[in-house]
Amino acid sequence: MSPAITDVPGVLVGHAHDVDALTGCTVVLAPDGAVGGVDVRGGGPGTRETDLLNPTTMVSEVHAIALCGGSAFGLAAATGVADWLRERGIGYDTQFARVPIVPAAVIFDLAIGRSDRWADAETGYAACAAASDVMLEGNVGVGIGATVGKAFGPGAAVKSGVGSWSETLSDGVVVGALAVCNAFGDVWNEQGEILAGVRDVARGGFANAMHVLRTSEARAALMARTANNTTLAVVATNATLSKAEATKLAQMAQDALARTIRPVHTPFDGDTVFALAQADGRYPAPHMAILGSVAVDVLSRAIERSITEATTAGGVPSVRDLSLP
Repeated sequence: MSPAITDVPGVLVGHAHDVDALTGCTVVLAPDGAVGGVDVRGGGPGTRETDLLNPTTMVSEVHAIALCGGSAFGLAAATGVADWLRERGIGYDTQFARVPIVPAAVIFDLAIGRSDRWADAETGYAACAAASDVMLEGNVGVGIGATVGKAFGPGAAVKSGVGSWSETLSDGVVVGALAVCNAFGDVWNEQGEILAGVRDVARGGFANAMHVLRTSEARAALMARTANNTTLAVVATNATLSKAEATKLAQMAQDALARTIRPVHTPFDGDTVFALAQADGRYPAPHMAILGSVAVDVLSRAIERSITEATTAGGVPSVRDLSLP
C-alpha cells in the first residue's frame, strides 16, 4: 500500500458515494479527539464550523472532518457524521451531553452525474461506518464527482478524485494528507508539466488554463460561470500542536495548492485546508518551518494522486484514458 494519511496514528478514513448521482462524502475521523486548524481561501467556499477552529475560540477538540459533494446542500452530510459519533459517546463534554465537533467543507459536483441528489446525513453516517486505516483513493467518497480544468466549462474537463500521501520523519513524527481536487485550474506535476487540465478537444492534449484565460472566448464564458470548484484537503500529524500551531500548519499547507494548481484560489474556488494534530504530548513537534514544509510536500503529492488514481466517470475522461500527444 502507498503511504497515506491513515499512517498517522488515530486517524481513520471512510467513504460513501452514489454512483448514479456521482456525489459522495469522505470522512477523516479522529475518534480520540485532535487539535484542529483551518485555512480557507478563494472566493467560493462552502463550509461548516470553520469559525470554531479559530485559535481565539474556546473548543480545541475536533472529532472528524467531513468533505462533501453537492455544494451547499452537501453540508447536511456532517449531521450524519455527528450522529454516528454521538451514538458512540464521542464528542466535546458539555457536562450535559457530548457534542461531536465536525467541521466540514463541500465541493460543487452538480454539473456531473445528477444535480438533484447530493451527499446527505445518511451519506455522512455511511462514510463513518466504512472508516478504517485502509486508504482508498480515486473515484471514492467526495472524489466520485470531482473534475479539474474547467476554464472552458465541464465539457473540456478531466476526471479527478481523492488522493493521499504521508511521510515519516526520523523522530517518528508522521505527516499525512488527503485531498479531493475539484479545481477550476490545471494540475501540474513536479516536473513542471500539466498533469491534467483543460483539454484541447480538437488537437488533443491540454490547452493550458493560464493561456486559455487570456482569450476572448474564455472571458465571455467566465461572465456566466458562478459554479464553485474547490480543492479540499486535510493534513494530519501525530506531532503535538497548539490550536494556533495547527492553524499555521493549515496555512502553510495551502502552498501545496499554489505549487500544483494554476490558477488557484480564484473567485470560483473555495479552497479549504484543515489540519489535525494529536494532543497527547508523545511526539513534540519539530519547528513549524520543518513541519509546514513537509506538509506542503505531502499535500502536493496527495493532489497529484487525486489525478493519477481517478478513473473516467460521467463522460469525463481521466488521464488514464486520455491519448495525449
